[in-house]
Amino acid sequence: MKLTIVLLALISVGVVVLTPRTSASSGDRVLNDQLIAVLNQHEFTGRIGSTLEQRLGRKIDNRLADLGRLAFHDSLLGLNDDNSCSGCHAAPNGFGDSQSIAIGIENNNIVGPDRTGPRNQRRAPMILNNVFFHSLMWNSRFAAVSGDPFDNTAGFQFPAPESFTLSFLPHLLTAQAFIPVTESVEMAGFSAAVPDTHDGIRDVVVQRLNASTEYRKLFGRIFSEVKAGAPITYEMLGRAIAEFEFTLVFADAPIDKFARGLKNAMTDDEKRGALLFFGSANCVSCHAVSGKSNEMFSDFQMHVAGIPQINPSVGNVVFDGPGANEDFGLEQVTGNPNDRYAFRTSPLRNLALQPTFFHNGCFTRLEDAVRYHLNAIGSAPSYNPVVAGVDADNVEQLPASATMNDGELQPVALDTSLLSAQRPDVVAVRSGFRRVELAT
Repeated sequence: MKLTIVLLALISVGVVVLTPRTSASSGDRVLNDQLIAVLNQHEFTGRIGSTLEQRLGRKIDNRLADLGRLAFHDSLLGLNDDNSCSGCHAAPNGFGDSQSIAIGIENNNIVGPDRTGPRNQRRAPMILNNVFFHSLMWNSRFAAVSGDPFDNTAGFQFPAPESFTLSFLPHLLTAQAFIPVTESVEMAGFSAAVPDTHDGIRDVVVQRLNASTEYRKLFGRIFSEVKAGAPITYEMLGRAIAEFEFTLVFADAPIDKFARGLKNAMTDDEKRGALLFFGSANCVSCHAVSGKSNEMFSDFQMHVAGIPQINPSVGNVVFDGPGANEDFGLEQVTGNPNDRYAFRTSPLRNLALQPTFFHNGCFTRLEDAVRYHLNAIGSAPSYNPVVAGVDADNVEQLPASATMNDGELQPVALDTSLLSAQRPDVVAVRSGFRRVELAT
């Protein structure tokens, strides 16, 4: 199914609930039984978070994770000297973007809504729970071929020049950590001093680490060879950053608690909304939970959903199309025009921490995103980025025809009663899937 039907309407991630919350109750046995049956049908256990160390085959290395946390927040890794991983993946936003479209290098050294500078092409996604994602990035260009990010036997696939060369690493995130420092618009910059190759850039990054007495001390506490005098390697850095990301598992929402047997973890309205999500609204057809979805509310597949295209007035990326103002999505990876405007289904956990929605942040209010998504074909011509709350420097809008591939986007029959934002079951389920606490 190519049209994600109700992307965010029935999930929760904790924006302010618009209708009064009823007290949590386990009194409606029929409602509980219905939801239990639906969750069982979709193999939803509410226990995915507790499986991490079993799937890693070991305990989390807290010292390595803490080192990765420091590196994640250090602009020393960026050869442009003004951006770190955390510049785009900010903790207050679920380690995701604070902007509609990310700002990487040449920023004003502020993280958050006041960040300014030339923009990239898409919103930086949240990285909470991404240890369970088998494909990464909006066009899925980083992927575990096996469909399991913990399994490297079939290889980890990346665009050239890396291709499958990072498949020796133990987890997809460890391999992915090799990439951001090589991206010109994210961290490396465009200076003539930046090496021409990815390996050359990574070599300079580890030279910087090795020139730091403090980093050598920290790496030496974990890697005996560094303590003995050997240089820090990029693989060590990649393992540290990935280990930090392994700690960012937040998957204990009310619906998880309900699935584990705590029937009063959700209100009755939230339960009814969950039944819509898994039932007649059919959100789960794309925002899947079973099998390789790892209960992340995404099938991790590519869909043409007719999302409005916006284009920043000042940016570091040359966009697609004859006017250099379109984002072709998956076609950038495959070269196949049939893949134009296809983007990966967004996972929906912890949505309350997300200030903008869809791959380019073209909506800033969840209710607006939901209403658009219910009827993308009908809504595209009237989309207005200013009304949607998009930052002023992103308001160049493309015609509706530049949002969808007619061969892929399909109108889908839908119960029109779902269009009512006043339905308590629709609104309240957003909080039923929430999990917003972050470690301090």
